[in-house]
Amino acid sequence: MKQLRLLYSLLRVLAPAPVARHLPAGSPRAVSGRVADPKAQAVADLVAQLRDPDALPSVAESRAQLAMFVRKFDRPGPRTVTRQALQLAGAAGPRAARLYTPRGRGEGAPTLLYFHGGGWIQGSLDTHDAVCAKLADRAGLRVISYDYRLAPEAPFPAAPDDILAAYLQLTDPAGPHRLDPARLAVGGDSAGGNLAASLLHSLSAAGAPLPAAQLLIYPGVDARLTSQSMADLRDDPLLSSTRIAWYLDHYLPPGQDRCAPRVSPLFSPHLAGQPPALVIAAGQDPLWDDGRSYAEALRTAGVDTDLLTYPGQLHGFLNLTRVIPEGEDAISRAADWLKERFGI
Repeated sequence: MKQLRLLYSLLRVLAPAPVARHLPAGSPRAVSGRVADPKAQAVADLVAQLRDPDALPSVAESRAQLAMFVRKFDRPGPRTVTRQALQLAGAAGPRAARLYTPRGRGEGAPTLLYFHGGGWIQGSLDTHDAVCAKLADRAGLRVISYDYRLAPEAPFPAAPDDILAAYLQLTDPAGPHRLDPARLAVGGDSAGGNLAASLLHSLSAAGAPLPAAQLLIYPGVDARLTSQSMADLRDDPLLSSTRIAWYLDHYLPPGQDRCAPRVSPLFSPHLAGQPPALVIAAGQDPLWDDGRSYAEALRTAGVDTDLLTYPGQLHGFLNLTRVIPEGEDAISRAADWLKERFGI
């Protein structure tokens, strides 16, 4: 019987969206009035059957699970986008990066510096290859995906220190890349969104040149984990509160202040003057309130901020485009926003 339930869940995940809406699945999950999209519900149900809610994996197992999940359920990026291996500065030495250049664009094109998600302990250039290639193709800009150090091998502040070093090298007028900050955006998803927001805090605090825009996709910005959506979705199969706490325990050293702005950018005193922002939030995601609260904090500080919400979607849906069509919609709308910001 368990095997049949698993096969049926997989059928719902793989079925086209119009078909999935008509497959019997019980009542869709509703969280504070936000009803789960049928495909998002199908993915959550499948994960619930594959994961033991009371058992956390090893770090190696978690990394392998994420890579497998993206490989099976994300649609590849366009082949018309060229990929080039780079090395950029890191706080402890050079780090790998990957440059995506869409057809017809050269060195003068605007650039997005992108940081992958994965709870600060997993994710890679490869897990986020598709989303970076799609953003490059649809926005008509170059994307640089950056391989910052991961915990627990390199705990906080290794990742934000790496990212700061890479940004400063890219924008150094006397450096090898000499990117104009006015033609540069920064962004990321989940933990990568946290790191992008952390970077903006550090740059603002130091009075360094700021990028022209920031793209924050379901960012984690409050490490207290006390929001209403965190409580409502504490048992979410994909991203439970237990799993988020496990990520943070690997990322943060003992005694680290979790309200420090480089950990929780929501508490940055340097939001005013930051560049225009697009924040994307998913309603079936424990980080729903993080995204909304951060967008509101930026607006209160006078930052031009757009909030794009998907009430029926779950965490990570931009990396699940083979089975969740709204992931493609979100990528396209983010690309349109970047095009508008850079006048492409």
